[in-house]
Amino acid sequence: MVNDLKLALMEILEGSPKYKVSRYVEWLITAVVLVNCSAVILDSVPEIHAVYRDFFHELEFWSVMFFTLEYCLRVWSLGAKFGPEAGGSWKGRRQYMFSPFGLIDFFATMPHYLHLFFPTLDLRILRVLRLLRILKLSKYNTALQDLFHAVHSERRAFGSAAFLLLIATVVSASLMHFAEGHEQPEFFGSIPHSIYWSIVTITSGYGNVEPVTKAGEVIALLTGFLGVCMAAIMTGIVASAFSNQMSRKKAAYQSQLRLALADGNVSSAERESLKQLQAKYRLSDAQVQVFIDEAEKAKNQ
Repeated sequence: MVNDLKLALMEILEGSPKYKVSRYVEWLITAVVLVNCSAVILDSVPEIHAVYRDFFHELEFWSVMFFTLEYCLRVWSLGAKFGPEAGGSWKGRRQYMFSPFGLIDFFATMPHYLHLFFPTLDLRILRVLRLLRILKLSKYNTALQDLFHAVHSERRAFGSAAFLLLIATVVSASLMHFAEGHEQPEFFGSIPHSIYWSIVTITSGYGNVEPVTKAGEVIALLTGFLGVCMAAIMTGIVASAFSNQMSRKKAAYQSQLRLALADGNVSSAERESLKQLQAKYRLSDAQVQVFIDEAEKAKNQ
């Protein structure tokens, strides 16, 4: 009975399509996170804080209770993820507690308890930590996960681009130091000072300092143009990585779908597995229907 309750609670909290209530739980957590982040932002305005200070304090208290309960329920229910032969109940709990999502859930509650134990802690630090709760939304939206996976899959390309960026930064900073160092020593008196200007110029197109020599103007123009080129390279890498990530998801789902349709009879277990895969990859019903039509067409040929 207890194990069945653990398993059901785990599937609900993990967003399994098997339970309709899991969708409402997801919406509830999302709403609480958004309300919390909005409250933290508004609370940083002195005029609003002076009027609604008690309300924000009360909201923070009950939000922490909500997140603490959610965290404890996740830790408890994930004891049903693995059986005794696969490592026992604490294997699933440890896996969650030390996963990125588990750490995000843990630190979502920490600012309140930190303030209890360290009442003199800077409130600005607490606000920043509380705003990290917005990362909880990445559990229900794969955009951030896709970004991490895309960057990881294209890490060699990103490494090469970063190396080129490093070379460009050092070279442009050195040239600017020699061209403008005597004219504007407060900005270009040393290469480290010039590196700051070079990074800002490459990333934004304008380094907030106007060159006063002709050589400095040429270097500034070339550095700004180089920044546009680096932005184009990075954008191309990210766009390609995102496209490949979506293609891999669709290919994985289509492969599972073909296996399910191979014998002409989709069992309830296979149907449940496909639903979970659809929810995991955030595929729409229209996309799934297209995949089904393509699979059946290929099978009949």
